[in-house]
Amino acid sequence: MADLTSHFIGIKSPNPFWLASAPPTDKEYNVRRAFEAGWGGVVWKTLGSEGPPIVNVNGPRYGAIWGADRRLLGLNNIELITDRPLEVNLAEIRRVKKDYPDRAMIISLMVPCDEESWKDILYRIEDTGADGVELNFGCPHGMAERGMGSAVGQVPEYIEMVTAWVKHYSKMPCIVKLTPNVTSILPPAMAAKRGGADAVSLINTVKSVTNVDLDNFSPFPMIDGKGSHGGYCGPAVKPIALNMVGEIARHDVTRGLPISGIGGVTTWRDAAEFLAMGAGNVQVCTAAMTYGFKIVQEMISGLSQYLDEKHMTLDQLVGRAVPNFVEWQDLNLNYVTKAHIDQDACISCGRCYAACEDTSHQAIDMSPERVFTVKADECVACNLCVNVCPVDNCITMVEMPKGATDPRTGKVVGDYANWTTHPNNPSAQAAE
Repeated sequence: MADLTSHFIGIKSPNPFWLASAPPTDKEYNVRRAFEAGWGGVVWKTLGSEGPPIVNVNGPRYGAIWGADRRLLGLNNIELITDRPLEVNLAEIRRVKKDYPDRAMIISLMVPCDEESWKDILYRIEDTGADGVELNFGCPHGMAERGMGSAVGQVPEYIEMVTAWVKHYSKMPCIVKLTPNVTSILPPAMAAKRGGADAVSLINTVKSVTNVDLDNFSPFPMIDGKGSHGGYCGPAVKPIALNMVGEIARHDVTRGLPISGIGGVTTWRDAAEFLAMGAGNVQVCTAAMTYGFKIVQEMISGLSQYLDEKHMTLDQLVGRAVPNFVEWQDLNLNYVTKAHIDQDACISCGRCYAACEDTSHQAIDMSPERVFTVKADECVACNLCVNVCPVDNCITMVEMPKGATDPRTGKVVGDYANWTTHPNNPSAQAAE
């Protein structure tokens, strides 16, 4: 099995899978169960200063989006930071870290945006034995209204200022958790870097309303007939997270800034994608809340097997896809593919035909016997047919030979006249 030992910003853990700051890391009982299940580290649920009390709602805290098979695609939550006393949390952190010295223990923090508040809480956590702190600049609900969370994360000047305070008053490694509720992730990341952050983590939850109760006419989750926006997480936000992680990893102004990837990590493959896009480790929340802590065992075995098969180390995977993440204008416009339908796999459902005929380029023919074939002259390789086909690998995109002429555009990419017999053409291979 490949060695998954992680050394993220000098913090050693047996694997790169950490639990994100959230309900699963709210107390000693949960965290001990997580470590016994195999998690490499945890980010303890966000602690606040001993100011106005944190009072959570006692009605539903989560809304959800499901797929057709009732699989959970996304969670919307309106839960606040920990409502448990600060000293109780700190005592539990000390005990857990003492019993699990090989696991990463990060403390998430959120306090008012003034220097004394940050100085005070950093002083109070210094002797817990924790390995680092994560600054929660991303929570979009409940605390933003108090001038914390995403209210800080949306203002680069505040990010830089608070990060600098933390680095001044603490020797602990500092991770800045960024909000996705911005037009560009680069200014916040640049601000964290200027402030001296050792790393950034992203993404925090997306400000959202998942659904509306059409009987009571209120957003959900509904509390006594009214609802509020919350933070959206889970598999549905993974594309947003991957893009933002990649943006930070590939741009000169932020390149080299370590990244902890968060957002929809459910399988080892999801984790590998984040690592390839530049994350040094990953944090998980919704998957653990959906399937339990033991889901990490699949992540560990799957990533280990993948690295063995690729003859790669964990460090070699990190950032491997970043050089290939380019701007649109840098794509090769001379690269041409055409759709191909595997007739043996086709179930004649017609979804590819309907999608292409009604909403795309009318590049699929349907015979009276419901045999579907691609009209290469009309196919622009948009990939819509591949995406709507219910049969895996039934429709694939096949690269045209270099030097052919695409009759749709007249551009020379290959010997198109011989495409019907070319070795790259699956139809020609089948005929042989």
